[in-house]
Amino acid sequence: MRLELQQITKQFPGVLANDRISISVDKGQVLGLLGENGAGKTTLMNILSGLYRPDSGKILIDGKERIFRDPAQAIDAGIGMVHQHFMLVPVFDVTESVVLGNEPTKGPLGSFDRATARAQVAELSKKHGLHVDPDAKIESLPVGVRQRVEILKALYRKSDILVLDEPSAVLTPQETEELFDIIRGLAKGGTSVIFITHKLNEVIAVADKITVLRRGAVAGETTPAKATASILAEMMVGREVQLTVSRSKSHVAEAVLEVKGLNVLNDAGALAVNDASFEVRSGEILAVAGVQGNGQTELVEALTGLRLIDSGSVILEKKPLPAGSPREIATAGVAHIPEDRNRDGMVKGMTVAENYILNTYHLPPYSKRGVLDRKAIAAATEKAVKDFDVRTPSIHTDIASLSGGNQQKVIVAREFSRNVRLVIAAQPTRGLDVGSIEYIHKRIVEQRDAGAAVLIVSTELDEVLALGDRVAVMYEGRIVGILDAKDATRERVGLLMGGITK
Repeated sequence: MRLELQQITKQFPGVLANDRISISVDKGQVLGLLGENGAGKTTLMNILSGLYRPDSGKILIDGKERIFRDPAQAIDAGIGMVHQHFMLVPVFDVTESVVLGNEPTKGPLGSFDRATARAQVAELSKKHGLHVDPDAKIESLPVGVRQRVEILKALYRKSDILVLDEPSAVLTPQETEELFDIIRGLAKGGTSVIFITHKLNEVIAVADKITVLRRGAVAGETTPAKATASILAEMMVGREVQLTVSRSKSHVAEAVLEVKGLNVLNDAGALAVNDASFEVRSGEILAVAGVQGNGQTELVEALTGLRLIDSGSVILEKKPLPAGSPREIATAGVAHIPEDRNRDGMVKGMTVAENYILNTYHLPPYSKRGVLDRKAIAAATEKAVKDFDVRTPSIHTDIASLSGGNQQKVIVAREFSRNVRLVIAAQPTRGLDVGSIEYIHKRIVEQRDAGAAVLIVSTELDEVLALGDRVAVMYEGRIVGILDAKDATRERVGLLMGGITK
């Protein structure tokens, strides 16, 4: 066996991150390591790559125990990590990025031998079918090609155990398929690959065997031939999960939100949303697809009052949106499930009850003549906790102590506790287990069926296709296409996500 991790245990204050985990991968094999955020995948890989030391357990390479005191020792042992967030210098070219820290030199002064470095990178790229121009600037490359550069960096350091951490998170479907071809080619050449993901279909498509982690321990092992998405979901959550979204035919009425020629600047003052025009109608879900960083965050912030609009118009139920005022927008009947629940959705250090009334604390029945009515707050929160299946010891518990899924349920309960006409949900299931995803989707569809207009922004294409009655695609700040659900195939939406409109 090329690599074995035996009984790896790692504990942090109050958290058992890895509980006697054992996994193995052979030469030329692809191991799919499946699990939700918090399942222990990242901690395990940080131990393998020398960032952490295990409290107990062994790392064996070719049957010999290895102890890594730092990442350099792990790299020397043939372990290469490709992180979800790339670690490349934008102004460098591909050759410089690949050899950085291991540059070939020449002459008595040891100057950088660029010609040799370029030749080595070109040869590696050709050998492994990565098709990367050694002279291209990193900042000019599409995301999918930047990922290939990260793989080249690992291969240049003679890594034959390659760990890919959530590699498809920033890729279009077409780029993901190209990545899978690269992984298969690397495995065929003898490289052992550990493919970390929370996406069920991807692990079935590319892995030779699958290990599922749940709450820091191995929940099960299987192979793609024996596994289905339902079986894997049940392993991940510990119960049967409905993976498809049940919803009736939409009954579309009048436009609730009308956006025309919207322009929004990012924090650097550059145009992030470029001349966007669309409408969201009562009784429908408009799902916005796109690779992260194409203006979706700024769009949502502008529509919810968290960012000023540069130009263009936003009409909510025939009236101009109260720009720059989150409270007025909420009072006008807009529910907002934010992209980052920790930053914008809740206040850690405050209780479940206090978070539940964050945007209505100043209104009856929670406030009378400027004084909070604790009894009314408690009664409403108890009902919401029950209705939305929030698992909490008490409504007086600090929301920070709840799991991500239960934190999200509190936010959804708060936003849906009012009579809302427009729901804006940004990445509503990010970081949640498949059971919580199932629940949040159900609640969003209920709002649509009750007559609300729903705008969902998600980088998860499966979520977009499952929920959207219509699908809009953003690329470089523009709405490059709006498709009816029946026309929104993975291939067509994927091409639009990459900016290909013909």
